[in-house]
Amino acid sequence: MKHETVRASSFAMPLSSPAFPPGPYRFVDREYFIIQYRTDPDALRRVVPEPLEITEPVVNYEFIRMPDSTGFGDYTESGQVIPVSYRGQLGGFTHQMFLNDHPPIAGGRELWGFPKKLAQPKLEVEIDTLVGTLNYGSIRIATGTMGYKHRSLDTAAEARKLAAPNFLLKIIPHVDGSPRICELVRFHLKDITVKGAWTGPAALDLYSHALAPVAELPVLQVLSAKHLVVDLTLGLGGVVHDYLATDQSRGSVSDVLIEANAG
Repeated sequence: MKHETVRASSFAMPLSSPAFPPGPYRFVDREYFIIQYRTDPDALRRVVPEPLEITEPVVNYEFIRMPDSTGFGDYTESGQVIPVSYRGQLGGFTHQMFLNDHPPIAGGRELWGFPKKLAQPKLEVEIDTLVGTLNYGSIRIATGTMGYKHRSLDTAAEARKLAAPNFLLKIIPHVDGSPRICELVRFHLKDITVKGAWTGPAALDLYSHALAPVAELPVLQVLSAKHLVVDLTLGLGGVVHDYLATDQSRGSVSDVLIEANAG
């Protein structure tokens, strides 16, 4: 294979059979169960990277069921998203995510920098209760419950919330183990249609685990919960901060170019 062919064919690994196809990535009937809770602000400060700023000491714990997703198939994920601001722009920082399907693990890490690891999340209805669970191996590390469709929410308001920017810390090592890429990435969800939105009484329990440390952001008080059914497209991202660059002004220029090229 010639040099030019390798360059032109390179999209993801392995070259001959990538783990996921090129986008766009469309999700149909994506089901969210999000529990917002108050946590220890010192614990948040230990995990939120500069230049992001913490807006309040809260965390969104998410269980997400994805039965129909372009190129990724049928899977479920679970993890923590922290409300943050970047230069005055409000959004969410994805702290950690666990899921049960290899293509979105590979694609999420390689393309955007999603902090995804293999685990066993579930989201289902048990009689009158929406139940989300997360096992890492055989160990339960998260259980969330909510009364099923007790009260409706404003679907237009929930769509606006989903359109807010999301931030990720993308890290790709060099062959010697040093960081080759270390960037703060921003992306958006697009073409959002909220088909249903509900709330109800909720509870959340997190359990300690050495390799899945969701409990290091402890639950001090459950503040709210919601259950959404949504169609959306996962947009490609842009780099807003390069931790390896010596001149951060260059990073700002590259951000504009990458965002423009991403459409």
